[in-house]
Parts: sequence; structure tokens; C-alpha cells
Amino acid sequence: MSHSSLVATLCLVSEAVTLSAQVPPGPKWLQTAIFYQIYPQSYFDSNGDGIGDLPGIIAKLDYIRSVGCNAIWLNPIFESPFGDAGYDVADFYKVASRYGTNDDVKDLCAEAHKRGMHVCLDLVAGHTSISNFWFQQSAARDQPNRYSNWYIWTPADERFPGSQPFPGERYRAERYLPNFFPFQPALNYGYARPDPKERWQLPTSDPACVAVREELKNIMKFWLDIGADGFRVDLAASLIRNDPDHAAITTLWQYYRGWFDKDYPEAVLISEWSNPAVAIPAGFHVDSLLQFGEPAYAILLGPNSQLHGDAREPHAFFERAGGGDIKAFLANYLKHYTPTKARGYIAIPTGNHDMPRPTWGRDTPEVRTIFAMLLTMPGVPFIYYGDEIGMHFLPEAPNKEGGLLDDLQRCGSRTPMQWSKEKNAGFSTAASAELYLPIDPSDARPDVATEETDPASMLNFTRALLKLRREHPALANTSGFQPLYAATIPFVYLRITDSERIIVSVNPAGRPCTVALKDVTRVTPLLVQGAAFRQGRFEMDPVSFGIFALQNAD
Repeated sequence: MSHSSLVATLCLVSEAVTLSAQVPPGPKWLQTAIFYQIYPQSYFDSNGDGIGDLPGIIAKLDYIRSVGCNAIWLNPIFESPFGDAGYDVADFYKVASRYGTNDDVKDLCAEAHKRGMHVCLDLVAGHTSISNFWFQQSAARDQPNRYSNWYIWTPADERFPGSQPFPGERYRAERYLPNFFPFQPALNYGYARPDPKERWQLPTSDPACVAVREELKNIMKFWLDIGADGFRVDLAASLIRNDPDHAAITTLWQYYRGWFDKDYPEAVLISEWSNPAVAIPAGFHVDSLLQFGEPAYAILLGPNSQLHGDAREPHAFFERAGGGDIKAFLANYLKHYTPTKARGYIAIPTGNHDMPRPTWGRDTPEVRTIFAMLLTMPGVPFIYYGDEIGMHFLPEAPNKEGGLLDDLQRCGSRTPMQWSKEKNAGFSTAASAELYLPIDPSDARPDVATEETDPASMLNFTRALLKLRREHPALANTSGFQPLYAATIPFVYLRITDSERIIVSVNPAGRPCTVALKDVTRVTPLLVQGAAFRQGRFEMDPVSFGIFALQNAD
């Protein structure tokens, strides 16, 4: 592409998409929120039993704040048999003893609030454990009780897809429908369009379904009153069956959002839906582009791609081979961002407990390039614990508590946080055989203590990026976003407010590139890696990024 045609392309993109700043409704603190996700059993063990706990998280609040994060999302902490790492809840009103007590949650929230931080809990809304009292009562063969239809029971002689028996003389003969693993029976919020031939398919207005709906509200109220600031809702789209147009699930979550706005206006709802264009109008303050078939995250990072040298199969934008398609990412992103930017926030996390870490198959400069984009985009950033120091994905980690799923060893992203070079990387004083999961055995594993003292470390790079986001209005969660170039490499976009304009240019490929922007003559570099602005052109080395403040022409 010639220099002149490249400039023309940039102008066309710029004129086609101009997305100004919008402030969504909801808690003001979301406008500046930066979340830190904690897998509690792997974060910090305060009592030497080999498992992370709530007092351990309290002990590390100052560290989390120092990274630049002011909000926390905790994976499930409730009583559970831990068949699925706590996503199989036995008692929604009680903290699992391995993590501490309900009073520890109260203390965590209070200590976070003292530091200007917020705490969101993981809410498993769509199912329970088979050991949950509600399910045990629902499964009873005796006379019907208040819980009999709290779960979805199908006729014993009909094998509906996925239906499961619950064997034993004490239990009813019907089969139940699970929501994920077989030991996670689905709570019955009803069917949007019940089949009249299947009398077991209850409408959402059935008293049992209404009772389940209200019980979820009671659970949220219980923890909000203790001090929690909101919830990340697991499998948020799964609650109502046969709802092809999302009308019934939208009605349900709008009901909860209306209650939040009235009684808990500073509390937030974050969905695991991965469809912001649906989830945000349905009542959620935040939804992520992460998984469940939405291609944006896969196009960007290829978390489940197969590695082939510098390439991934399927290709991702962030790969040295340069085979990814940023146009496809941007089209998908704008499909969600454009209709929701005035109503809520999109999150593009660095990773989470269900997928490989961004370091998998990448070196430090590559990961920094990823962070440079993710932490300068609109919406609410989410950093998965350990990503800020460059923790490794360990595909050979042992299977623990349902971690193996579809040949992906999710436990490879759930290993203990690495705090120092001391025993067990400073995670626990327990014997190594007693740890929740083994520590990364590599001599080159990163740790907080080492990176604290290295100005060039991944930790201090993350801090620098988040400091830029805090200090520059154009990089804020609600500031405007304007793509400038999204054809091949680099990906160039503008973040904008009335008072400031910042250009971000990202080149993840292993080859250099150059781009000129019409009318851009003066910039100030804010943070760069192998990028410079010379004679009206952005010159990008292989695997590089540049964050530049745009200056007005004299």
C-alpha cells in the first residue's frame, strides 16, 4: 500500500466511525473501576493449610491497590463439595470453611472500602450442587414440598438431552436437568415458551419459579447487607429455558436491576454472558467479550488456539506471524460497543480461570503489547491475578476440582500466586504436597518481590499503564473511541475527550510497519515499546506499541 492510499484509508475509517464519550447510568465508581480477579484458593494462604483464604486476601489489599486496581472480583467462596471449584454451591449463605467465615467477608469489604476499593462476589445463579439442601428436598420421594419444583424434573421414562437420574430409594424416579456438569442441577426459573405437551415445563410465572427468583434476590440482599458491592453472575444467560429472543431472561434481569437501582444504587451487576449487546440492555452494568461463541476475544488473543511456532491455529491478532484479522475483531467489537456505550461497559479481560494465560506461547514484549491495547480500550479493565507479573500457563498442571474441560487443563491458569522466591513462592508455609495446586516449577518463574525492585518488570509496566489510564482523561472508562486504521497492522485508534486526544498504535507482528495519519503533525510519547513518531509517520518495530498524546498544531 502506498503512503497516499494509506492516508486515504485512515480518513475513511475515521469518518465512518466517530464514537464520542458517554457516561452510562449506574454507580459512579464504575467510571474509574479497574478490576482484579482473584481465584481465592490460589491467592495467599494465611493459616498454612495449603489453600488460599479470605484473611490472605485482606493481607494483600495494599498490594492490589499498588498495582492500580480499585475493585476485586472473587471466584466463588461459598460452602461447596468443590466438584467444580466452588461453582457447585451447597449453601449460598455460608462461606466455605477453607476460606474463613462470613465475618471474614465483612472484614474484607470493610478493609477494601477503607482503601477506596470495592468487592464483588461470584454469584452462581443458574444451578446448585446436588448436596444443596434445596436439591435434597426437591429430590425426595416423599410428599411434595416447597422445593419440589425448584429444579427441572423430567419424566423418568423419557430421556431428554442431558437429563440425569438421582439414584437411591429415598429419591424420586424422575430425572433432573443439569446446568453444566451432571452434579450441578439447574434451578427452575421457568420456560419462556413451555411446550403444552410437556407438563413439567413450567412457565416463568409458576409459583415455584417465582420462589426461585425471589430466593436469588434474598441471596444478593444477604451479601450486599454484609458489605459486598455487587456480583459477577456465572452463566447469566442460562436461567430461563426456551427463550430464543432473550425476552424472558431480559425481563428477569431487568427486574433485579430495577431493585438494585432503587435499594442498592451503588451495587453492580456483572454478567458472564459474553454478549454485551444483549446483556447490558437486559440490566447488567458490565459484560465481557470473552467466550461462549462471541468471536472478539478469540480473534484478538486466540486463547484456545493451537501453537505452531510464531503462528496460532486459528490465527489471532496477537501473534508474531501476523495472521490475525483486526478487521474482524473491530467489526465484532463495534457491534456491541456502539449500542451499549451509553448504557453500560464492555470488559476485555487479560484472562480468567477458564482459559490459558496470555503468556502461553508468548514472550514478555508480546504480552506487554497485549496489555497496551487491553488497558487503553474503553470499558472496565479486568486483570486476572498473576497476569500483572507474567505468570505462566502450566498445561501439565494436575486436574483439580473439575479443572479439566474439553481437553483444556484449566488448572494451568489456577496455580498459586507467586509472591517471592521463598518456600512455595511465598504462597503458603504448608508442605508442598499439601498445596491446592503445585507451584510453577520453573527457575524462571516470576514473582512479586523480585519484580517490585526491577523498574523494567512486567509488574511495574502494568502499574505504569494503569497510572496513565488514571491520569489521562482520554484513557478513562467512558471516554470516546475512534478507530483510525484497522486494515492489517498496525491497529491504530484514538481515545478522546473534550480536553485531550490520545493515539494508540499496536503492532503485534514480527515485522515492522509504518503508518501516517492525516493532520497529525505533533505528538508526545507517553509510553512506547519500539515505536516512534518521525516526520509525520508512526514507525513501528516488530512487536511494538506506542501511546501518544496528540498536540494541537500551532
